Amino acid sequence: MTNARPSRETGMQGTVRGDVVAPDEARQIVLDTYGQVAPIGTSVSDAMYPEDVLALLPESVKELALGVGHPCGFADLGEGEVVVDLGCGGGIDTFLAASAVGPKGRAIGLDITPEMVIRAEEHARLVGLPNVEFHQGAMEEIPLGDETADVIISNGVISMSQRKHQVFREAWRVLKPGGRIVFGDMALNGPLPMEVRKHPSAVAG
Repeated sequence: MTNARPSRETGMQGTVRGDVVAPDEARQIVLDTYGQVAPIGTSVSDAMYPEDVLALLPESVKELALGVGHPCGFADLGEGEVVVDLGCGGGIDTFLAASAVGPKGRAIGLDITPEMVIRAEEHARLVGLPNVEFHQGAMEEIPLGDETADVIISNGVISMSQRKHQVFREAWRVLKPGGRIVFGDMALNGPLPMEVRKHPSAVAG
């Protein structure tokens, strides 16, 4: 059993209990990992976001797009709706949602990592959309009131939660009656190998 703090030099380490990384340790690994994320240096794939959509955003926003899909492209967002983006990262999907719902709507980005929230707020000043805001918080404990959102989106984040049932319980609480959830994520088509289940860096990856 290891019990060491993560570092850039030695790789991610954590506590293994039984056959999986302990949930509390996994949460801390994700926090530490994404707090260290630097821009990836290349723009997101056109297969993920159409070129006309990407043209709306500064390069620094696109460089921090770490998702797996384009949830706004499937959310059928309407004028005046309130959208909550779980695990917003640098804010790319939050900004796209804010643009889609217009000045009468609102887009709220939520991320557990303080560093990402700071970067998203910096990006917001660059983008200049007045109807966007960012909050630090966990998607298992969304810091918003009941029936706040018309739509909840998420991009490559829910899979990292060790308490997915709680994520969806909170999502239903925050959604207005008749609201909808649209998310892109990774899914297993078979059991993970034991060496992956026991490896803390794989939790964040």
